[in-house]
Amino acid sequence: MPDRSPSTTPANQAVNQAATPDALVIGAGPGGLAAAAAMRQRGVRPLVVERAEQLGASWRGHYDRLHLHTTRRLSSLPGLRIPRAYGRWVGRDDVVRYLEAYAEHHALDIATGITVDRIDRGGNGDGDGDGWEMPATGGRVLRSPVVVVATGHNHTPYIPDWPGRDAFPGELLHAARYRNPAPYAGRDVLVVGVGNTGAEIAVDLVEGGASRVRLAVRTAPHIMRRSTAGWPAQASGILVRRLPPFLVDKVAPRVERLSVPDLSQYGLPRPQTGLYARVLEGAIPVQDVGLIAAVRSRRVEIVAAVEGFEDGEVLLADGTRIAPDAVIAATGYRRGLEPLVGHLGVLDGRGRPVAHGARQPAGARGLFFTGFTNPISGMLREMAIDSRKIAAAAARLLVSLPS
Repeated sequence: MPDRSPSTTPANQAVNQAATPDALVIGAGPGGLAAAAAMRQRGVRPLVVERAEQLGASWRGHYDRLHLHTTRRLSSLPGLRIPRAYGRWVGRDDVVRYLEAYAEHHALDIATGITVDRIDRGGNGDGDGDGWEMPATGGRVLRSPVVVVATGHNHTPYIPDWPGRDAFPGELLHAARYRNPAPYAGRDVLVVGVGNTGAEIAVDLVEGGASRVRLAVRTAPHIMRRSTAGWPAQASGILVRRLPPFLVDKVAPRVERLSVPDLSQYGLPRPQTGLYARVLEGAIPVQDVGLIAAVRSRRVEIVAAVEGFEDGEVLLADGTRIAPDAVIAATGYRRGLEPLVGHLGVLDGRGRPVAHGARQPAGARGLFFTGFTNPISGMLREMAIDSRKIAAAAARLLVSLPS
């Protein structure tokens, strides 16, 4: 294969280069690239297909100030370390540069601009040895005995269907469309949602000159320092990853009280539910990158959750009404897997894959998922671990198939 950046490889040419791949990877983000690289190292020939025109599309679309909340050393994908020059907390643009270098380093075949609409069982339809068929852009039908779904945890932006939202005269956008605070200088902004994205955008707006910043909170989050005396929160997450949740939930409040001040008087009481219990529900602790200081200085005001919109105002859960110029909904994403695999019976009631990593859903031999969990130990780290396990399982499966 020519030595060039896969992000600029024409889609048709890339498909032709690997017309009969051993494995098909859907999604050219960190999870998909890691799985493809790990398979190549085991002699498996994967083809990566990506609906966007460039790899790493999700990272390219994030807001400007975003940095990894996990350390560089613990965030590298298999086979290539993140350069030390990128610093301990790697910025968005450097993550993109790393992904481009990673794909080139491993000589990955990547076809961009191709959307896979659905995954169907091939052959006689039992999905056991007959592989998979995937209708794709341009009338193509892609076939492979192994499919890795890596379309990402943050696939489809989600805004709640708040009553009256369509009649709101101000600006209403999802956090996925937020880039930097410049358009909001001198404006009154409400950020909805106190996950890591909402917290960081609120701080960004304050530092960027917004006249007023309010943060709507439904459930008080667990807040942790990203690093304490040089010890990253991620390292603690790795240490407790396999411990019983009840044990972690018993110890975590003591750590939080020592490292994070009580913000109850500012509207952020300490959570009543356990830290690990919340993680298992999908709520990762907020890594402090300025939120604590901004709340204590009242530059970020905590308000109640949004209930709806009426007469140009936002209705809050405590009965108050406010009239911001703009509302930024940091209200999460949907995985968007139902059209792709919902008919295969491989999703749970919340639309999450019932298996991930090397485990394949019952009755779906050769179908793997990666990147659909948000573990306390760091998503990139877990994707790296998953990729090696997927590659080993895929190699074993391919050997077992009739020649």
